[in-house]
Amino acid sequence: MTATTGDPARSGRVEQLLADTYRIADEVLYPAAGDVDHSSIVPDSHWRELADAGLYGLVTGDPPLELTTVLEIGEVLASGCLPTAFTCLQHHGVVISLAGTDNDMLQDRYLDATVAGRVRAGVAYAGVVPTPPRMTATRTEGGWILDGYAPFVSGWGIVHILQISARDVQTDDVIAAIVDVTQPVPGIAVTPTHLSVCNATRTVFLRVEGLRVDDADIVSRVSLERFFATQITGLRINGTLPFGILRRATALLERGSEVKAARTLRERAGEVRARLDNALGAGDPGPMIDARADAARLAVDAAAALVSADGGRALLSGNDAQRLARESMFTLVAASRPQVKDLLVQRFSGG
Repeated sequence: MTATTGDPARSGRVEQLLADTYRIADEVLYPAAGDVDHSSIVPDSHWRELADAGLYGLVTGDPPLELTTVLEIGEVLASGCLPTAFTCLQHHGVVISLAGTDNDMLQDRYLDATVAGRVRAGVAYAGVVPTPPRMTATRTEGGWILDGYAPFVSGWGIVHILQISARDVQTDDVIAAIVDVTQPVPGIAVTPTHLSVCNATRTVFLRVEGLRVDDADIVSRVSLERFFATQITGLRINGTLPFGILRRATALLERGSEVKAARTLRERAGEVRARLDNALGAGDPGPMIDARADAARLAVDAAAALVSADGGRALLSGNDAQRLARESMFTLVAASRPQVKDLLVQRFSGG
């Protein structure tokens, strides 16, 4: 994603995308957020709205969008419906992989369809983060054998393809394969979860045993060092989720005449957002991890302020404040890293 140019066509595209994003968040996603929370189902109409607005193709285009625009869109969608935004967020990681792959046949098969939203995508990369890895890849003739598990894989039953990442047992390189999951896949078993919040993300524990993926299905192979380097950008993009909570909480605070509280929270958000953006250029992931922890805590503070302002009504089932409070808990752990968790434990405990 590059800097803004003076191209009128591009400016028009950005204006239209932002206008559609705010409309969808405020008129489609937010009014249905309580029902999604209660039913644990994101309606198909949500996915169609996103596709019709071109919001599955944010990370592609010629010229590409500024990262700041992509981040704003992510925040606004999360302010409407967190399960919808989070599931869509995973999709963009696969689009980036497909857009940058050397596997022309795989790109031809899936890139246009994922950009258009005709094919929805999810990711399972948590298996390569710890050492030793939870997910491994063993070379075999014409492909790879994957074994292991990935916890908390979202979008099961929603997505059509899944990008599964594993570490090569010989080199520790990270191998990423695209697997069609529209039908049962021999070698893949899932254990459903029941989340207390954002259960509509359809999150499962993924178990892989002897799963063969052909070379034709490999979207990337990178060194472990390069994989972790790209995670800095991923942390920033996932950092849109806490700001989505804050956007909605401050809007509701303002509607309830808590204007000063809303302004203070937005000022704090501006400072943390700037730190996140500045950390993108750092070679050390430390500043990004530190700011990401502060963003998650800020979402908790914003939701807690709204609960406090609403008083007893916030305890009623279906109330926005209690839902946002639970969703702020989701942002503490979802799409995070162990280092972020450790920082949050220290900060919440006063350590």
